[in-house]
Formats: sequence, structure tokens, C-alpha cells
Amino acid sequence: MNPVTCLLIDDDPDDQEFFSLALKELAPPAICVFANNGIEGIEKLQSKAQFSPDYIFIDMNMPRMNGVECLSEIKKIKNVKNTPVFLYSTSADPKMVNESKKLGAADFIVKPIGINDLVQILIKCFKNTVG
Repeated sequence: MNPVTCLLIDDDPDDQEFFSLALKELAPPAICVFANNGIEGIEKLQSKAQFSPDYIFIDMNMPRMNGVECLSEIKKIKNVKNTPVFLYSTSADPKMVNESKKLGAADFIVKPIGINDLVQILIKCFKNTVG
């Protein structure tokens, strides 16, 4: 079985490292590719290499293109339009959560403080979307 591949689109290097550490705790560990903003994430997904991760995680608050705008663009890309996309942020505004789900997000994640909490969230995300 191939390892799970994730694309994390987040402009915060600390959040990227935190996410990466959580993925290493999974069994088997997941592979993560990073994009520093929504535009870079879209470019990676539209590249000639046809990068097609198993899961996409998008930070809600980023410069240039926010999470909802990024999600909307990702859903237009043929090879990943059915890939589960999770938006995440430090807080969950119900209006934002509803808007992201209407656009096709699999779920909305509130960023946890501890790595173990994120590991449990990721296990749940992967389990609920496999199949």
C-alpha cells in the first residue's frame, strides 16, 4: 500500500512543521508536500507532473488568496476535483464553515494546540474519507 500523500497550503512555517510532525506520528507515516500560499498550491496541482495528493489541507487565512478562494479554484482542477479538501483555521466561524462545505470541503478543522490532538484529527479525516 502506498503511503498517504497530503498537500498542505499554509503560509506559516511553524504550522507547516507542526503538521509535518503530526503526519510522522501516523502509522504508516504520511508524506506531505507544502505550498506557502494558495497560488503556489494551485500551481503545484496544475503542473505538468499531474501532482495528485490523497488529501489537501488549506489554511483559511493567507495573503493573496484565502482558503475559500483556494478551495474554489482547486475544485476546478480535473485531476483533484474529487480529492478530499479540509480547510482549517484557529477559529471556526459558522458562516465560513458553511461556505466552505457548500464549495465542496470535506470538513473544517480548528487548529489544535498539541501534536497528539492533530494526530487524532488526521486519523479521523483519513478514516472518514477512505473508500
